[in-house]
This record gives sequence, C-alpha cells and structure tokens, in this order.
Amino acid sequence: MQTAFTPAQLENPDNAHSAGIIRKCVHCGFCTATCPTYVTLGNELDSPRGRIYLIKEMLENDRPADEKTVTHIDRCLSCLSCMTTCPSGVNYMHLVDHARAHIERTYTRPLPDRLIRAVLARVLPHPRRFRASLTLARLGRPFAGLLDRMKPLRPLAAMLRLAPAALPVPDALPETSPASGPRRGRVALLTGCAQSVLDPGINAATVRLLNRLGVEVVRPAGEGCCGALVHHMGRDEEALDFARRNVDVWAKAADEGGLDAIVITASGCGTTIKDYGHMLRLDPAYAAKAARVSLLAKDVTEYLSTLDLPLPANAAQTDLVVAYHSACSMQHGQRITAAPKTLLAQAGFTVRDVPEGHICCGSAGTYNILQPEIAGRLRDRKVANIESIRPQLVATGNIGCMTQIGSGTALPVVHTAELLDWAFGGEKPARLAGIVPKAHSAASLAPAE
Repeated sequence: MQTAFTPAQLENPDNAHSAGIIRKCVHCGFCTATCPTYVTLGNELDSPRGRIYLIKEMLENDRPADEKTVTHIDRCLSCLSCMTTCPSGVNYMHLVDHARAHIERTYTRPLPDRLIRAVLARVLPHPRRFRASLTLARLGRPFAGLLDRMKPLRPLAAMLRLAPAALPVPDALPETSPASGPRRGRVALLTGCAQSVLDPGINAATVRLLNRLGVEVVRPAGEGCCGALVHHMGRDEEALDFARRNVDVWAKAADEGGLDAIVITASGCGTTIKDYGHMLRLDPAYAAKAARVSLLAKDVTEYLSTLDLPLPANAAQTDLVVAYHSACSMQHGQRITAAPKTLLAQAGFTVRDVPEGHICCGSAGTYNILQPEIAGRLRDRKVANIESIRPQLVATGNIGCMTQIGSGTALPVVHTAELLDWAFGGEKPARLAGIVPKAHSAASLAPAE
C-alpha cells in the first residue's frame, strides 16, 4: 500500500514505524476471512484492511481522530488473527496500538465513555481497588437491566453481569517458593492484577507444579500489572509506567539470582510483556533492559515444554475429554499453538480442538465491557462451537477467556496450569467436582457430531 507521509512526519519514529507497516499491506483481503468483527458485522471498515485505510488517512493527514474512525478502531478486539493470516507480515498490532494512542491524544469522547474508561484504567490494574469494586458490583447487579436501556451506560451493565457472585480468598504467595529436591531452575512468576483477584488459585497451582518439578519460583516485590489493559485503551504513558516498573523489578531479580524465565499464566499479559522491547525501544534508560525482559518472558506452557516431565501421577483420574480453547493472545499474539495441547495429552487428557478456534471469544481485555453487544455475539458463537464437540470441561490459558466463556456455558472452564498441577501430583481443581473419567461417563461415550 502506497503512503504519502512527508519527511517531517517521518521524523516522528512512531509515524515512521507505522508507515513501514502500512506499506507492507498488499490489499489481498485474506485478513477479512478471519477477522471476528468483519465475520460478525460484514462491514469492510470493521476488517483489518478497512481499519488500515482509516489509520493511514488519519496519520498521513496529521489530523485528529473523528467519530467514524474511532467507532471502527474501538470495535477491533486486537485478537491479532489477521497477523496469523497475513501473507505479507503486516504488524497490525503495532499499527492499531499507535492509532489508539493517537485517538486518546486527539479525540474527545462523550462524557459517559470517558468516565467508564477512566474507571477501568484506575481500577482493573490495581488488585485492591479491583476487589473492592467487585464487592460493590454485587450490590449493583439488580440494576443491570435498567442500565441496559440507556446505550451509553451499557458497559456498566456488562461490568455488573461479569462480576462474580463471590470472590475467592487471596492466596498469599511467598516472595520465594523453593524447589522440592534438587533445584533444576529458577523463574519469576507474574502475579498480575485482575487474575490475582478473580482466580488466585491459578498462580498457586503454577507455583506448586513448578516446585514439584524442581523449579524455584520467586515473586519479586514491586511487580504488578503488565500494562496491557491501559495500553489497549491508548493510554500509552500509563502503560509505559507499568512496563518500566516491571522491567526494573525483573532485571534486578535476574542480576541478583539469575532467571531462566519470567513465567506468565495469563496469555494476554504474555503478549504485552514480550513486546516490552518494542514499547520501550525509544527510552535510552530502558531499551536494553526491556529487550532482555521480553526475551525472558514465557507462557507457563512454553516453559514447561522445556522441562523433562515425569509420568503423570493422576493419569487414571485425568482421563477426561477437554475442549482446548486457544486464547487469541496465545495463538496469534505469541504463536504458541502446540505446547498446551501436547502437555494436556501427556497428562492423560483427551484433547479436542474447538471448531473455528481462530475466532475470538469476545473477551479481549476490556472489550466485553466496552463493546458488550459484539462481545456477546462472539461468546455465543464460541460456546456453541465448544459444546458441539461434547467435552467434559474447557481448558484455556487466559483469565479473560475463562470469565467470558464461563458466562455462557455450564461446562467448567479451567486454566491449563491447574489441570497440569492436578495431573502431576496436585489436587483436583474444585471446579471439576463431580466430573468423572470418560470411561465412567455415559455422556462422554456418545461421539461428537
């Protein structure tokens, strides 16, 4: 795609980077076939190709974002399915991130939208605030139907409906969890923000599993939200502040005791942390450190695949039919596709792929709050595809997907790490109470249609 940026515009490194991305696009349209919003809405401007045209026009003309452009960029899930499909290597992720930052700087949103986004940015990345807000949300849930009648307030209704009925007790993970037996490795674990509130058992299961496998797990004081939530809202300075804080913490941990990896159990966070090197490339104080941290970042299944695993201790119990939902941030953002399924199969599970597995479930960070109608349609489509293969449970590696899918099905939705912890000597996840091995389940004996 030809561009017409002026030499003065290209002196801005973000413009120069985006111009190079736009020029790689050859209008082929392969991306439209796998884009969830285009498949759902059928509007060219709600496809990656259409959005690239809008972004190009906005940036080339150096103009503030307008309502039309904002509408279609806001509808993008950043699922990155287009990047998997694209034969030309268009880095749509970096381009849409630049566009969102430009929108945040130049466009004045309606007051309700501004307030909702400000609340999300001030609450979700901070576990204590998030926990308090979820407690209040339980009180407000009866008013969700009323809020639904007022279009600007529908995100609040979505927020109330997504809030869990009860919150688990926080797990107080120690700063260091030593390996059981001889130490085979040392890793840092991202505790994170939303996941640590919604399901702290995921990190606890990961620590138990890694310790049994001979890996010391450290949780250095000071790490926190990866910045993805605010980054995808265009609030770049806030995202970079989160990134710098984490880079400092992990670089210090690596220097003091050595790190084989920074293990991440939320794939959305993993995609962002692996991009720290790009996000902080223009910061001379952080560019090298950020690149180092990005190289250390590993999804938990990615790291486990490097270890020699023992035979599963609970193989007789784990003979269950699992629908593996590959989160977009896992399969498209990090390009990790085989490792989770291979590990689950080694652990004794029967793993089934989900039809249309490349289509997003509609979670996408805060998308299911800010775009509840589209997110709801995508969730229903995903759930129908999952249930069509008649699994006994769903496994995935991202807390957002767990919440989104779980809101539309009675099937238990469990994190991959929890299943692996159980298989290799841990306790059965509480969500699976009453689920029996497939050999004893009449329902699972029927072939999937």
